[in-house]
Amino acid sequence: MKYRGFGKLNWKVSALGFGAMRLPILGDDSAKIDEPEATRMIRYAVDHGVNYIDTAYPYHQGNSEVLLGKILEDRYRDRIKLATKMPTWLVNSQSDMDKYLDEQLKRLQTDQIDFYLLHGLGKDRWNKMKELDVFTWAERAIDQGKISHLGFSFHDSLDVFKEIIDSYQNWTLCQIQYNYVESNFQAGTEGLKYAASKGLAVVVMEPVAGGKLALPPMPSIQTLWDQAETKRTPAEWALQWVWNHPQVSVVLSGMNTMQQVIENIESAERSGPNTLTPKELEMIEQVGQKYGELGFVGCTGCQYCMPCDQGVAIPKIFQLYNEYYMKSHDKAVKDKYWEQVPPENQADKCAKCGKCEELCPQQLPIRRLLNSATRLFERKS
Repeated sequence: MKYRGFGKLNWKVSALGFGAMRLPILGDDSAKIDEPEATRMIRYAVDHGVNYIDTAYPYHQGNSEVLLGKILEDRYRDRIKLATKMPTWLVNSQSDMDKYLDEQLKRLQTDQIDFYLLHGLGKDRWNKMKELDVFTWAERAIDQGKISHLGFSFHDSLDVFKEIIDSYQNWTLCQIQYNYVESNFQAGTEGLKYAASKGLAVVVMEPVAGGKLALPPMPSIQTLWDQAETKRTPAEWALQWVWNHPQVSVVLSGMNTMQQVIENIESAERSGPNTLTPKELEMIEQVGQKYGELGFVGCTGCQYCMPCDQGVAIPKIFQLYNEYYMKSHDKAVKDKYWEQVPPENQADKCAKCGKCEELCPQQLPIRRLLNSATRLFERKS
């Protein structure tokens, strides 16, 4: 495993971190984690050098933290740094902050959380945290030994990102969405460099855009990959592009199969800052532009929009929507829609209430996109 600096801390983090948001599940219920397989995967990763594990209060409907508490027994807890996040949308007072932190400590079966992040900060949540004087609370929690370091995860504009960084001198880390298709999205490359210049460790999430950049590419994109002298899978190209940035501390991967764990660890062992050639970087930029032309939906499958009051299977519909356009309008994907999405969960059941859009960290126009999906999948052409 390769290791990298972690901001101002005198500690080295594994290039690959394990994101516990997409663990293997039983059936289609995200709350039902396949515990034996998830345990095998996470312990394999730690045994092979991964020393950063990321989770959050809502992941797997609360069961990610619970399972990690079990998995990290038998001295595994001592071998890693653990990151989890305050559910900022549920917090309305400092007593709420205490309540959720104490619950998370109990779930995780630990006395101290190494990195505690304010989850999903955007302008509104950031203003709310300031009004509740979260920094006074955080410093008290640090003094009490319940958390070691404070950070935040982010979904909003670059200006808001910089404002958050500049408002507090004791941030240890930030977590941003970053990949070669969305290099100018939200914090983007400029935000990455800005945070690093301020001494923050930068944790990258969605390096393969919620798995979309790991899908078998359409022929026009595969032709570009075929030009490379060094052959890599689409997923590895995406990961190596992020690792190529010296400002990045650790790249999270939400792995849900053992094969992904093995392949990503091997990829991390080949990683390093500034290791891609100018020719390779130019090729990746061309691929990113091509994906941009395809106009795929920026849904990462985080499921924050779920459950939908009307039963609409929003992430699944967007997954198929993306697949359709990334496979050159393959009619087989339309057939798959009818096979995998029951009529009561299809896009036309959207009531246009907008609750999902309020929860979406990508700020997607979900109602409009579901309308497009209805036209695409549910109406005869």
